[in-house]
Amino acid sequence: MAAALLALAMVLAQTLATEARDNPGSFADLAERVSPAVVNITTSTNVATPGGPQPIVPEGSPLEDFFRDFMDRQQEEGRPAPRQRRSNALGSGFVISEDGFIVTNNHVIEQADEILIEFFSGEELEATVIGTDPNTDIALLKVESDAPLPFVSFGDSDAARVGDWVMAVGNPLGQGFSVSAGIVSARNRALSGTYDDYIQTDAAINRGNSGGPLFNMDGDVIGVNTAILSPNGGSIGIGFSMASGVVTNVVDQLKEFGETRRGWLGVRIQDVTDDVAEALGLETAAGALVTDVPDGPSLDAGMEAGDVILTFDGRDVEDTRELVQIVGNTAVGKAVRVVVFRSGATQTLLVTLGRREEAERAVPVSAPADEPIEKEIMGLTVTELNDELREQLGITNGLAGLVVSDIDETSEAYEKGLRAGDVITEAGQEKIASADELEERIEAAKEAGRNSLLLLVRRDNEPRFVALSLN
Repeated sequence: MAAALLALAMVLAQTLATEARDNPGSFADLAERVSPAVVNITTSTNVATPGGPQPIVPEGSPLEDFFRDFMDRQQEEGRPAPRQRRSNALGSGFVISEDGFIVTNNHVIEQADEILIEFFSGEELEATVIGTDPNTDIALLKVESDAPLPFVSFGDSDAARVGDWVMAVGNPLGQGFSVSAGIVSARNRALSGTYDDYIQTDAAINRGNSGGPLFNMDGDVIGVNTAILSPNGGSIGIGFSMASGVVTNVVDQLKEFGETRRGWLGVRIQDVTDDVAEALGLETAAGALVTDVPDGPSLDAGMEAGDVILTFDGRDVEDTRELVQIVGNTAVGKAVRVVVFRSGATQTLLVTLGRREEAERAVPVSAPADEPIEKEIMGLTVTELNDELREQLGITNGLAGLVVSDIDETSEAYEKGLRAGDVITEAGQEKIASADELEERIEAAKEAGRNSLLLLVRRDNEPRFVALSLN
């Protein structure tokens, strides 16, 4: 009996501990523990302002001509050199090692001439910039200190769940070492960057919080507070923190190289929609559809336009955004296995990644077309490319295909975004150079039982796939 009561008591204690963790009565212990590693950042920048007097007179004033003549004479005689004034900005950051490495946002320290770090203890130290990454808005700084500095560690942002408690610490509106708490409102948010992976939170984030840490309840940094969504510039409960899963990779590269070195696959891609999947014979609308393969790693490995990338280095690819992030986080020079879907079957290619920062885009060259012949097909009036049309459209690489010269605005093609001036270069994943070849591809797709036909369309040399119904 006593043993049973003891076991019940232990279970009850564990339950109460879990409830206490899930519903914190206070953030005081957490704030006290992590605050010494959070810093205020003040930057100073020299800003040039015009020198000499700057008279302002109402338009039409009798003095307007006088001041205009005065300013003209100054211009002829050599105006005074621009004056310099100091512009200050505030932000936040956090120490990640006892030897003084500090993480913040790039926009906090961008173009700064002087960066001053204020610690929780009141001590101030000047910082130098180790490296920055505008793509993720992350910067790595370094201060020199005689004593080891208090620091915090990164946690696993992928483990954060919607509804988890989080705490933000920073320097909002210059108030310094301010704490706010909330929950994870959403995960995997994208704003405008290629590598965006934001945690959305309702913990109050305001101007000056930029670069500060977002903590989980274990005191680990799971995000860097970066942006807010607000009609008035103040917190309305929609803040964004760059996930630590992205930040740690960037920080490691900045620390080692002073710059980022992201993997580069060397393809242009688009998402696979339901109609595109049906046209290709894919069971599910997933992966990344290759629209172009310029000179680079993928071309060397044998990848082709029309391939659908299903897995990359052993990881399933859900869409283009995921592929870009996976590739960017893969080491330059690594040979990776890429599984693609091509012509109804899968193939495995071995691609040695290049470096994205050094990548140069190129456009493949195709054979010229014959004399133009105009036809109406699938709501499109198409004309075969010739040298005159290439010149009109600014095509300088001998591209072959069909130009859309007119389009029925009630057609599916118009609804899916095709417009006059677009160039169709492939149909059914085969190159076309004439209207007859397009009609042959249509008939072949119908005979194969397809409900739609996949077209590769270029506009301003940017390719994309469009699936048009055959019914």
